Amino acid sequence: MNRIAFIFSGQGAQYVGMGKELYDNIKESREVFEAADKALGFSISDLCFEGSKEELDKTENTQPAIVTTSIALLKALEKEGIKAEVTAGLSLGEYSALVYSEVFNLEDAVRLVKRRGKFMQEEVPEGVGTMAAILGLDRDAVQEACNAAKAEGIVEVANYNCPSQIVIAGEIKAVEAACNKAKELGAKRTMPLSVSAPFHTSMLKGAGEKLYKELENVHLKNIKVPVMTNVTGDYINNKDEIKDLLKKQVASSVLWEDIIKNMIKNGINTFIEIGPGKALSGFVKKIDRSVKVLNVEDLASLKKTVEEIKGV
Repeated sequence: MNRIAFIFSGQGAQYVGMGKELYDNIKESREVFEAADKALGFSISDLCFEGSKEELDKTENTQPAIVTTSIALLKALEKEGIKAEVTAGLSLGEYSALVYSEVFNLEDAVRLVKRRGKFMQEEVPEGVGTMAAILGLDRDAVQEACNAAKAEGIVEVANYNCPSQIVIAGEIKAVEAACNKAKELGAKRTMPLSVSAPFHTSMLKGAGEKLYKELENVHLKNIKVPVMTNVTGDYINNKDEIKDLLKKQVASSVLWEDIIKNMIKNGINTFIEIGPGKALSGFVKKIDRSVKVLNVEDLASLKKTVEEIKGV
């Protein structure tokens, strides 16, 4: 029996053209794009389908674009009668998971993440912070590399994606020093990421505070589908925790590996990644090869996933 989790893409997965096939072919998906355009007061649809990459890559545009596309894809999957018993999203993707769980409506979510993107981008001036992926080193060794580089400035673990990929972030010199130390400790590779801010570190604390003020004006409904959060790697117990968790999430490590392991421990054997790209599918496979991993990002992958789940 398929015990399904829906997992939602995070920032960095965006590409021009995402969601267009569904907009053109599936009424429910088109309605999502139209609702988001209206809520934001500009055409996020145009930006997703034919915008310049430069505009789409601006954090305050990327975030609502990915959430809109993810929910449009979700609606196409729901139309086929496919449901999940638990959900989560990588960083930004947590907002899509909360929309699936009916905690937020789409309109509130896209407006919120546009502000979130703006706050995150503005918190640290460009040219000050960066992020890098460390491949092939365990948690303790990555932490040791960060500790060794502290003299150069702030460097912290931003994402525990899967056993062989951990992302660090902080001030540029400190991140470079930690990468050098990681190589000494046996890392296979270190890769600088093309982002303009040190997301998920203490340097983003102020952005979390500003986001919390925005969240205070948003009405949250009860959790319909259990959601796991990046901050603890475990279930959100009730809706009263959500605003605080979303505030913390901006400046805390993303415990993605913990989320997936906890889902598997609770009997989930099928993961469907919803949104652009296949980064999360790759992480899940590296965490546990025995589970089924599918994705939905266009008509072909939607069809394949539906056939696989329904056993057609």
